[in-house]
Amino acid sequence: MAEPRTIRRVAFQVLFQMDLTGEPDANALVGPVADEKSLSAGERERAAALASDAYHARAAADAVVAELAPEWPAHRQPAVDRNILRLAHHEMTTGLTPPKVAVSEAVKLAREFSTERSPAFVNAILDKLLKRLPAPAAPSETD
Repeated sequence: MAEPRTIRRVAFQVLFQMDLTGEPDANALVGPVADEKSLSAGERERAAALASDAYHARAAADAVVAELAPEWPAHRQPAVDRNILRLAHHEMTTGLTPPKVAVSEAVKLAREFSTERSPAFVNAILDKLLKRLPAPAAPSETD
């Protein structure tokens, strides 16, 4: 069974390809990135679904990033950074991943796939987004 980090990495790679090629079918792209040896069929499906959902929510992610960093709208960002931010935004705003974990994982993706300056850029943007998210509800005494 693959770690969530591996599924996220594959989802990022598929999202990156979707962005560059305009291919809307993540399932068509996941095969070349993740073969049967690296991920099970179910894990490939999860990676494809994560990429697809982030791709379809890219306008919302790009709008938030443009607001948080007006000097760096999506079209000015390196494609790698843009798609890392899109994936992290999706994970953070849908509750799929605890927001602080999503930030940490995005920074790790930036270290692995992008430039020397990208981890700091990704961290700064996502930290601003993190501060905007509602705080998680504290468990009540009756829980």
